[in-house]
Amino acid sequence: MINQTTIQYDEIISKCKSIFEKKNHDYGPSWRIMRVSSIIDQIFIKATRIRTLEEKGTQMIAEGVESEWMGIINYCIMALIQLTKDEEGKNLAEKDLVELYEKKVVETKNLMLQKNHDYGEIWRSMLVSTFTDMLLMRVNRMHQILSNEGKTIASEGVESNLMDMINYSVFALIQMNTKEKTS
Repeated sequence: MINQTTIQYDEIISKCKSIFEKKNHDYGPSWRIMRVSSIIDQIFIKATRIRTLEEKGTQMIAEGVESEWMGIINYCIMALIQLTKDEEGKNLAEKDLVELYEKKVVETKNLMLQKNHDYGEIWRSMLVSTFTDMLLMRVNRMHQILSNEGKTIASEGVESNLMDMINYSVFALIQMNTKEKTS
C-alpha cells in the first residue's frame, strides 16, 4: 500500500507544482511579500469554502473543491518557504523558488511516510470532510501559536502544522480521486 500511496502522492504534488510554477511565471514571486499569518488566512479561506460546499452540496462558482485542496497544498508550501527565508530572499529567482518548493515537499512526504508506518494508513478509512475539519482546526491552532509569538510549551509549531495540512490535503485528493475511479 505504501508504494501505491507514494505514487498517488507524487501525482498530486506534480499537479500542484505545475500550478505553482505557472502562477510564479505569471505573477513572479509577488507572494513573498506576505507574512505567514496572511498565508494561513488564505488557507483558512480555501478550507472554509470546501466546508461550505460540503455542507450545502451545491456551488455557484465553477471552480471545484479539487483546485481548493491543491491551492491549500501550495499555500502551505509557500508558508514553509516563508518560514525559512529572510527578508533578503524575497526576490528569489524562479529556479530557486522551485528548488525550495521541492525541498519542502520532500520533507513533508518523508513525514507522511513515517506517520503512515506508525498509523497504518488509517487515513484511507477517513471521510474527506474530516480532513476539512482538521485543516480548519490547525488554522485556529496556528493563529493561536502566532499570537503567542510562535512559541509553544507542549505542542507542535507552525511548521509541523503546515506539513500535516499538506498531507491531509493530499489524502483528501487521493480519497476524492479513488471515489471517482470506483464510481
